[in-house]
Amino acid sequence: MNILFFLTPKQDVAFLYDDFTLRQALEKMEYHRYSSIPMLNRKGEYVGTMTEGDLLWAIKNQGLRIENAEEIPIKAIPRKRDYLPVTVNTQMDELVAAAMNQNFVPVLDDKRSFIGIVKRGAIIQYCYDRYRGGGKGRPVPHKIQTESRV
Repeated sequence: MNILFFLTPKQDVAFLYDDFTLRQALEKMEYHRYSSIPMLNRKGEYVGTMTEGDLLWAIKNQGLRIENAEEIPIKAIPRKRDYLPVTVNTQMDELVAAAMNQNFVPVLDDKRSFIGIVKRGAIIQYCYDRYRGGGKGRPVPHKIQTESRV
C-alpha cells in the first residue's frame, strides 16, 4: 500500500514556520485546536514538532507574560521530542509503527521537503476497514464518524 493514499497534503495542513514567535504559535494552535503541530523552515523542510507542552514549559520556565510572547522566537523553545518523519517510499509497517507513538506522521519527499502528514486516524480507519473486510481485497467502504484533529 502506498502511503500517499493516506496523505493530507501540505496545503491542507496547519503548520508553523520556525521564525514565528511564541504568540503566533499559540494563536495558530488555539485557532486550529491542535495539541501538536509540524514546524518548517522557510525552505519548506521539516524542522520538528511543537506541542502545547513545549509552549507551556517555555512560558513557565521563562516567567513570561503573554504580552512578551511576541518577542520569543519558537526556534528558541526547547522541544521535548520531535515526531519522526517518513519518506514517500516508507513501508506500511514502518508507518504504523511511527503512528503508534505520534498523533501524526510528517511525510517528506525525495528532496527531504515536507509534503504533508499522515494522521493516525487515517491509519486506524484503514486497519479497521481491512479488519471488517476480513483482510482480503479492498477495504470495506465504512467510515467511523470521528472528529479529525492533528
